[in-house]
Amino acid sequence: MKYLLWLLKAAIFFTLFAFALNNQQDATVYFFFGTNWRAPLVLVVLAAFAGGVVVGALGMLPGWWKHRSAAAAQSPSARNRTEAVVATSAASASASATALSPAPTVITDLPAVRQHGL
Repeated sequence: MKYLLWLLKAAIFFTLFAFALNNQQDATVYFFFGTNWRAPLVLVVLAAFAGGVVVGALGMLPGWWKHRSAAAAQSPSARNRTEAVVATSAASASASATALSPAPTVITDLPAVRQHGL
């Protein structure tokens, strides 16, 4: 499997390398107010790809911040809940050592699990 992945990576590299070698002619990109940029076509394509990655990441930032703040807001209560579960299980473990058949501990105040689709 490891060799198959290396073979796939090598095929992708050589395909992109051949693309770069076949697109060395100059391309002109025209901007507003009569400005233009003249560069090899492969650099123009690379710059467009990098710009798309940056714009996509910037577009996702508000969602990331929202989820991060929601996780930070939930974190202290989750820690307290986890400590309560550990204390309850420790108490039930000590009770089970003294009793023959202890009642099982049921935790009903757990948060609802949210599932996100793509």
